[in-house]
Amino acid sequence: MNVQVVYFARYREQLGLDGEALVGEFACVDDVRQALIARGEAYAVLAEQNLMCARNQDLCRLAEPLEEGDEVAFFPPVTGG
Repeated sequence: MNVQVVYFARYREQLGLDGEALVGEFACVDDVRQALIARGEAYAVLAEQNLMCARNQDLCRLAEPLEEGDEVAFFPPVTGG
Protein backbone atom coordinates (compact mmCIF):
# COMPACT_ATOMS: atom_id res chain seq x y z
CA MET A 1 0.00 0.00 0.00
CA ASN A 2 1.15 3.51 -0.79
CA VAL A 3 0.28 6.36 1.60
CA GLN A 4 1.33 9.98 1.78
CA VAL A 5 2.50 11.09 5.22
CA VAL A 6 2.38 14.76 6.22
CA TYR A 7 4.03 16.28 9.30
CA PHE A 8 2.97 19.50 11.01
CA ALA A 9 4.31 21.96 13.57
CA ARG A 10 7.27 20.78 15.64
CA TYR A 11 7.13 17.29 14.08
CA ARG A 12 7.91 18.89 10.72
CA GLU A 13 10.68 20.94 12.32
CA GLN A 14 12.22 18.00 14.17
CA LEU A 15 12.12 15.67 11.15
CA GLY A 16 13.10 18.34 8.65
CA LEU A 17 10.34 17.11 6.32
CA ASP A 18 6.95 18.41 5.21
CA GLY A 19 5.96 14.89 4.26
CA GLU A 20 6.93 11.75 2.39
CA ALA A 21 5.51 8.81 0.49
CA LEU A 22 5.55 5.52 2.35
CA VAL A 23 5.04 2.04 0.93
CA GLY A 24 4.25 -0.95 3.11
CA GLU A 25 1.56 -3.10 4.68
CA PHE A 26 -0.59 -0.68 6.65
CA ALA A 27 -4.00 -1.68 7.99
CA CYS A 28 -4.45 1.45 10.10
CA VAL A 29 -2.87 4.81 10.94
CA ASP A 30 -0.97 3.30 13.86
CA ASP A 31 0.77 0.86 11.50
CA VAL A 32 2.20 3.86 9.66
CA ARG A 33 3.23 5.49 12.93
CA GLN A 34 4.92 2.32 14.17
CA ALA A 35 6.83 1.91 10.88
CA LEU A 36 8.12 5.48 11.23
CA ILE A 37 9.03 5.08 14.91
CA ALA A 38 11.03 1.97 13.97
CA ARG A 39 13.35 4.22 11.96
CA GLY A 40 14.63 5.52 15.31
CA GLU A 41 16.29 8.82 16.15
CA ALA A 42 14.16 11.84 15.18
CA TYR A 43 11.11 9.68 14.43
CA ALA A 44 10.85 8.71 18.12
CA VAL A 45 8.91 11.96 18.58
CA LEU A 46 5.93 10.17 16.97
CA ALA A 47 5.78 7.85 19.99
CA GLU A 48 4.29 10.66 22.09
CA GLN A 49 1.14 9.61 23.93
CA ASN A 50 -0.98 12.59 22.92
CA LEU A 51 -0.07 12.96 19.27
CA MET A 52 -2.92 13.82 16.96
CA CYS A 53 -3.55 12.32 13.55
CA ALA A 54 -5.75 12.74 10.53
CA ARG A 55 -6.71 10.57 7.57
CA ASN A 56 -7.48 12.48 4.38
CA GLN A 57 -7.69 15.74 6.34
CA ASP A 58 -10.21 14.42 8.89
CA LEU A 59 -9.15 13.98 12.52
CA CYS A 60 -9.11 10.33 13.47
CA ARG A 61 -7.86 7.79 15.98
CA LEU A 62 -4.75 5.69 15.50
CA ALA A 63 -6.99 2.66 14.83
CA GLU A 64 -8.49 4.35 11.73
CA PRO A 65 -8.36 1.89 8.79
CA LEU A 66 -6.41 2.92 5.70
CA GLU A 67 -6.91 2.49 1.97
CA GLU A 68 -4.48 2.75 -0.93
CA GLY A 69 -3.48 6.36 -1.60
CA ASP A 70 -4.67 7.79 1.73
CA GLU A 71 -2.99 10.81 3.28
CA VAL A 72 -1.97 10.44 6.93
CA ALA A 73 -1.03 13.52 8.93
CA PHE A 74 0.65 13.68 12.32
CA PHE A 75 0.77 16.74 14.54
CA PRO A 76 1.37 17.51 18.20
CA PRO A 77 -1.58 18.19 20.49
CA VAL A 78 -2.95 21.70 20.35
CA THR A 79 -2.71 23.61 23.58
CA GLY A 80 -4.93 26.51 24.49
CA GLY A 81 -4.10 29.49 26.59
